[in-house]
Amino acid sequence: MICHNGLRVCVVLIGTTAAVWLTVPPVQPLAVCASTQPSASQPVGPTDEDFEKRAASFRRILGENFTVLIEKPFVVAGDGKPDDVRKTTEQTVRWAVKMLKQDFFAHDPEEILMIFLFKDSESYAANNKALFGSDPPTPYGYFSATHKALVMNIGTGGGTLVHEIVHPFIHANFPNCPAWFNEGLGSLYEQCQEKDGRISGMINWRLTGLRRAIHADSVPTFKNLTAMSPAEFYGDSRGLHYATARYLCYYLQERGLLVKYYHAFAAAHQDDPTGYETLMKVLDEKDMAAFEKRWRKWVLSLRIP
Repeated sequence: MICHNGLRVCVVLIGTTAAVWLTVPPVQPLAVCASTQPSASQPVGPTDEDFEKRAASFRRILGENFTVLIEKPFVVAGDGKPDDVRKTTEQTVRWAVKMLKQDFFAHDPEEILMIFLFKDSESYAANNKALFGSDPPTPYGYFSATHKALVMNIGTGGGTLVHEIVHPFIHANFPNCPAWFNEGLGSLYEQCQEKDGRISGMINWRLTGLRRAIHADSVPTFKNLTAMSPAEFYGDSRGLHYATARYLCYYLQERGLLVKYYHAFAAAHQDDPTGYETLMKVLDEKDMAAFEKRWRKWVLSLRIP
């Protein structure tokens, strides 16, 4: 996250410094109270003491080369310069959580989640192997629900971190959210700013591929996009699917409808699991084919700054 003309903006940058990391065991999730009506003696989710214990444990495991900080609902561990880790924690993690909860999410994740901020691609690759026994699935970062962790190559900037912070909050607040909206909302904030006190996605690099697909008439209809299974969404055309979902969310944002759509969709999910019927209602559109033609024309009018 950087400051420009008074706006806090998430951008993707490239870093190259080398790093070496210690082998540590995977993060073990905390036990969480399952009661829907907890008593006063049954706190929901982790306590302050739980966060302190988790942070202290990782300080011992990781040693002096790592900075470990509590930033609820996360514990952040980074191997960059201590001031850089603190800056990312305060200006990206804290800011994103505040902004996302303000508009979208009432509940924190029920368990303590780790954020690993590895300072460059070498550290990122080596530590993924050490922590999880596999290569990272992307060069930038990802959220692992299995390991209760957000794993970042922070050398590529803060945009991916904000994207991935969306996913555990979606998981906690809208667990049946389909892939198209989960990734559409997450990717909207790959590049973002604070505008009028709210988080606001910006035009980004995904526009280029989407414009190309519009010219080739290969963009999926919104009915088909919203009906995709995770396997279909994350399949061979996932780049196009991400871009289509992102710029549908961007359109809703620019019309002041995104927050309304999220809450309406989450509330109506049992009757409208894809979100398509809710989309029509929020847009006040009966002829979606005509709307999609206008949306594509609008997308073609956008320009990357």
